[in-house]
Amino acid sequence: MAEAQIVCDSLVRIYQTGSVEVQALQGLDLTVETGEMIALVGASGSGKSTLLSLLAGIDAPTAGRAHVAGWDLLDMSARDRLRYRRRTVGYIRQQTAQNLVPYLTAAQVVDLPMTLARRPRKDRAQRVRTLLEAVGVGHCADRRPAQMSGGEQMRVSIAVALANEPAVLLADEPTGELDTQTSAQVFGVLRDVNKDLGVTIVVVTHDPDVSTQVERTVSIRDGRTSSEVLRRTSTAENGDDEVVHEEYAVMDRAGRVQVPKDYIEALRLTRRVRLALEGDHVSIRPDAQEPQP
Repeated sequence: MAEAQIVCDSLVRIYQTGSVEVQALQGLDLTVETGEMIALVGASGSGKSTLLSLLAGIDAPTAGRAHVAGWDLLDMSARDRLRYRRRTVGYIRQQTAQNLVPYLTAAQVVDLPMTLARRPRKDRAQRVRTLLEAVGVGHCADRRPAQMSGGEQMRVSIAVALANEPAVLLADEPTGELDTQTSAQVFGVLRDVNKDLGVTIVVVTHDPDVSTQVERTVSIRDGRTSSEVLRRTSTAENGDDEVVHEEYAVMDRAGRVQVPKDYIEALRLTRRVRLALEGDHVSIRPDAQEPQP
C-alpha cells in the first residue's frame, strides 16, 4: 500500500528562548491520505500553527518523523527545502497582505511563483487565467489588492498557492479576517479545489463551524493529536440524508490517549484513574482514594 501524503510520527518541535525550552509539539502523530481535506483545530498555543509551519518547510522539526509527498522533512538540505516550498506545497497565510503584493495585480502575483520556478512564459499565462477563473476571480486579473474585497483577496491567495501545482495545500486560518458569509464562500472554493484538482488540503482553524465542513477534523491539545471527529452522510429512517458526526480519541504508538477535557471535568478525573477491561471496551473511572476537588 502506498504511503499517505502526510505522515507525522512522534513529531517533536522544541524552541529555545534564552534558558527556557518550550516544547511546542510533544510527540504528535498525524496521517493525511492523498486527496483528503482535513481541518486542524485547537486552543491558542496547542501547536497547530507550529505543525503547519513544519509541513510548509518554513520551520524544521526537532525530532520524530515527518514525510510529505515523498519528502523527509528531517533530512533536507537548504536547496531541497527551497525546491520543496516552491514545488510541493502551497501555503496560505491568514493575513492576505502576506500572500499578495500591494503593487502587483492578481494576474501578476499568481504569475510570480511560476516565474521563480522558471516555468515557460506561454504556460504561465494560460495557467494564470485558468486559476483565477477556477477560484472565481477572473474579473480581478488586472486589479491590485486595494481594489479587491477581502474575499476576493483570499481567493487570489488560493490561486497563488496553487500556481506551481503543489501536491499539498496548507491554509492557516484562511477565513480568520472574513465575515461568516464570505468565509463559507472561501471554504467552498477550497472544497472545489480539493475535489476538482485532487490537491490534499490541511486547514488550521479556530472556527468550529468551518471545521464541520470537512469529513475529518483533528483536534490538537498540548502538542499532540487528542481526538478526531469524522463527518459522514447517512440515510435516516424517513429516507432523508442526515450528517452524522462521530468523535474518536486518538491513541499513539505508546498506547496513550488524551481524554477530552469535558469528560475529565464531568467525572472529576485527577492524576490517577482506574482502568477496567469490560469485554469489548475499557472503562475509565476516578480513583476512589484520590481526594476530590
